[in-house]
Amino acid sequence: MAGNTFGTLFKLTTFGESHGKAIGGVLDGCPSGIILDMEAIQNDLDRRKPGQSAIVTQRKEPDNVVFYSGIFEGRTTGTPIGFAIYNTNQKSKDYSHIKDSYRPSHADYVYDKKYGFRDYRGGGRSSARETASRVVAGAIAKQFLNEISIQAYVSQVGSLRLEKPYSELDLKLTESNAVRCPDPETAANMESYIKEIRKEGDTVGGIISCVIKNVPVGLGEPVFDKLHADLGKAMLSINAVKGFEYGSGFEGVKMKGSVHNDQYKADGSTITNNSGGVQGGISNGMDIYFNVAFKPVATVIQSYETIDKDGNMVKAQGKGRHDPCVVPRAVPIVEAMAALVLADFTLLNRTIKL
Repeated sequence: MAGNTFGTLFKLTTFGESHGKAIGGVLDGCPSGIILDMEAIQNDLDRRKPGQSAIVTQRKEPDNVVFYSGIFEGRTTGTPIGFAIYNTNQKSKDYSHIKDSYRPSHADYVYDKKYGFRDYRGGGRSSARETASRVVAGAIAKQFLNEISIQAYVSQVGSLRLEKPYSELDLKLTESNAVRCPDPETAANMESYIKEIRKEGDTVGGIISCVIKNVPVGLGEPVFDKLHADLGKAMLSINAVKGFEYGSGFEGVKMKGSVHNDQYKADGSTITNNSGGVQGGISNGMDIYFNVAFKPVATVIQSYETIDKDGNMVKAQGKGRHDPCVVPRAVPIVEAMAALVLADFTLLNRTIKL
């Protein structure tokens, strides 16, 4: 299986399955001498871990990361950082009913056809549990980036949408509720809605918005390695993501060029920021902001029709512990992937200037 590595210089390779002994990764290319705040790394993992509230999967995993290399006396050494997160609360029997059949909209069918074999326990390698390794690496990337601020939050659940732009929100309130929406009233409505969906045995999607501040001018390359293109790849690599837009996004098609253009000020900044902090594939020093759309979780706790490995139509019933809405736990994943992209481009920018 290829495709387990992300990045060019600041490079993460992950390993492991949802119901295996452990998941983990190797982070290569991280510069030496970075003093790591281990509590901050664990805090990001805690924000992603299951069982943290009534509106997420009730799988109970402590998700404590164990580092095996690349760190000495609290500092990065410049060598590969190896780490693992041990699985302690698997219930593989919850998936015995899908051993010989395929769940609609999961990776089950394509995995079986591509590889001729699959780990049906929780989806194996295709499980969103793999993203915990990304969060560890992203937390390290955040500390390498130092002055760059990366803040994601839930801006929509189903049809419940937070209409205010990020500039009018107090993003410090994001972690004040289980949904991770910085508007308390909207968050309460979202939480109630997710609970209703869960009672129905169904699921719902949503949108995570992300804001990146204090990005220097010059990150990104103007042709195939555009900054926003790699951000898009990073976000679309996250389980259940169906869409990515930055800056004015799809709303920009409604505007005339004279209105959409970001007029310059004398210091090189712009009056508006429809470009979303990126022009010609290169950061322009303004805030980078984007939206990531997540589909409803594919596992619904209802009966459904599907096919088995022999092509027969069969009836099945969704079982196990699953998120009714993935976006609250995906906030730190979005931040982590954004941090990995920016860390990689920061190192690439240094090589160009040498």
